[in-house]
Amino acid sequence: MIVELGHFALILALALAIVQMIIPLIGAHKGWASWMASADPTASAQFFLTAFSFAALTYAFVVSDFSLQLVVQNSHTDKPMLYKVTGVWGNHEGSLLLWVLILTLFGAMASWFGGNLPPSLKARVLAVQAAVTVAFLIFILVTSNPFTRLAVPPFNGEDLNPLLQDPGLAFHPPFLYLGYVGLSMSFSFAVAALIEGRVDAAWGRWVRPWTLAAWLFLTIGIALGSWWAYYELGWGGFWFWDPVENASFMPWLIAAALLHSAIVVEKREALKAWTILLAILAFGFSLIGAFIVRSGVLTSVHAFANDPERGVYLLAITGIFMGGALVLFSLRAGAMEAKGVFSTISRESALVANNILLAVSAFVIFVGTMWPLIAELIFDRKLSVGPPFFNLAFSPFMVLLAAILPIGAMLSWKRGRFTKQMKPLWGIFALSLAACAFLWAIQTGLSALGPVGLALSIWLVASALLDLWSRTGRGVLSHRLGRLRRLPRADWGKAVGHIGFGLTIFGVSMLMAYEYEDIRVAQIGESYTVGDYQIILADVQDVEGPNYLATVAEIDVAQGNYQIRLRPEKRVYPVAGMPTTEAGIDNGITRDVYVVIGDPQANGGWAVRTYIKPYANWIWLGAIIMSLGGVLSLSDRRFRVGAGAARAPAAKSGVPAE
Repeated sequence: MIVELGHFALILALALAIVQMIIPLIGAHKGWASWMASADPTASAQFFLTAFSFAALTYAFVVSDFSLQLVVQNSHTDKPMLYKVTGVWGNHEGSLLLWVLILTLFGAMASWFGGNLPPSLKARVLAVQAAVTVAFLIFILVTSNPFTRLAVPPFNGEDLNPLLQDPGLAFHPPFLYLGYVGLSMSFSFAVAALIEGRVDAAWGRWVRPWTLAAWLFLTIGIALGSWWAYYELGWGGFWFWDPVENASFMPWLIAAALLHSAIVVEKREALKAWTILLAILAFGFSLIGAFIVRSGVLTSVHAFANDPERGVYLLAITGIFMGGALVLFSLRAGAMEAKGVFSTISRESALVANNILLAVSAFVIFVGTMWPLIAELIFDRKLSVGPPFFNLAFSPFMVLLAAILPIGAMLSWKRGRFTKQMKPLWGIFALSLAACAFLWAIQTGLSALGPVGLALSIWLVASALLDLWSRTGRGVLSHRLGRLRRLPRADWGKAVGHIGFGLTIFGVSMLMAYEYEDIRVAQIGESYTVGDYQIILADVQDVEGPNYLATVAEIDVAQGNYQIRLRPEKRVYPVAGMPTTEAGIDNGITRDVYVVIGDPQANGGWAVRTYIKPYANWIWLGAIIMSLGGVLSLSDRRFRVGAGAARAPAAKSGVPAE
């Protein structure tokens, strides 16, 4: 009964979404307040109905209701409860329902917290958001119904994909979807502004918190996925330029560009057309990501489905919303005249450079990701674009971005003086170069990536701290510290985010430049050396887990007086008939010792892979700090009270105040 109610709630949510898509738009066009106001209750009702539907599906997984086809395909009575719950979104149909739940959540939040928006803009934003919801609800109900019943329920289920039975990946999709779908709000604001034909400083301030929230969740989701790949897949890496990894990274880059571009709209009323275009593209890349994950056009360990019918539908959704938005943009772009004028040396110019680098880097990733498909369709050739291409093509843009970021943050708005703004930075620049030269001198025949990464990380972190300190003015130390504590949270968030970016660059460059790797066949009791570490394969045992069988190795790692025993595993899940690898990792501040047990060999030995990974954890530490910067900025009171500066002019002109 609960499952049927969940299905009915989803159908009812679709009916309300259609109403919300049409009535408020007509009301905004005609100036009918009651019709515009209808968007608020329908947005809330949509969310509660979708939430009930999602709760009903979760209930079916928890109680192992095998009359539901989705539960049979993705659960099992012996599966731990955590993975019964996370199995709800560990498949195509359930993850799509989560996608729609988040869509309706963001729409409801725009209704609840959008009291300071002009009624016409708010009505149009909610109508556009409802249109996106309608498309995905139809997609679910027609092609991907999670509530399909079986006439004869089996005794037990087929189990969840073993790769998904992990805490890191269990929570990776919800955060990623909060980011993906959160960009739909930026899209809705952009399309609503195009319909109204008005983009101003107030619009820039309204769109920023939604974009910031989406970027924040994307950062957390990508970091969780990278962490999972690092310790779960056993390949020893944190990023593989997999098509689905790229699908999440592209909107993250565009969202970062949109964040910085919206600042220029808010502060200087410039870059309006460009900012609108970025808002459209950010959500467009999210839709492209959904297409890549669910269509089967590109092979990935992360893919949910490979159904061409679903792929065609997703392609149609992408074409309709992106095509429609871009046509509207082409018709309205001329009306979005920039008011702010700025010189070549100014913060605006630095933010333009920032945007160009982020956008071009996203385009490079897009071309590299889609080129194998294009080559096969057009040239009938099977090609593979791997890490060497992405590392070579993408890295220069990030180096340039890291190089100009501190300078841009210190430049004045409208017109700056390079020599004046660089004066406090010359010391940090010299320190960065000295660190680079020192590391270059002591290393022998190794990559330049390490010294360059060290210099860039020092440049970013020290400059961010200096930027904060420079905002405290002059005076005695106690007064400056007091002013430092009272700085707006957005200033703190910017500095903390840039520090996190610098730490991530440091971790990535150190790991890629100085990693040790050893692959061998080891006998039980055999000792061998990797770097400065003595490794001994002490024992290998067969162990039975709650829903898997495992081969567990005991590997002793020693360096001087330091000793630790690692237990890497190779698991087989009998129900799914699928093996997984659990690496044994000794985490440290300056390095990780990473061991993987492989298959038994004919001579009685075991395949063992050993890695020494310097500063690996700094990659995720940087991501955590970047996320903290996003939280600090999002908590700034200026984002919560709205664009106060726009109230007085709006009231004088007779336009409803925010």
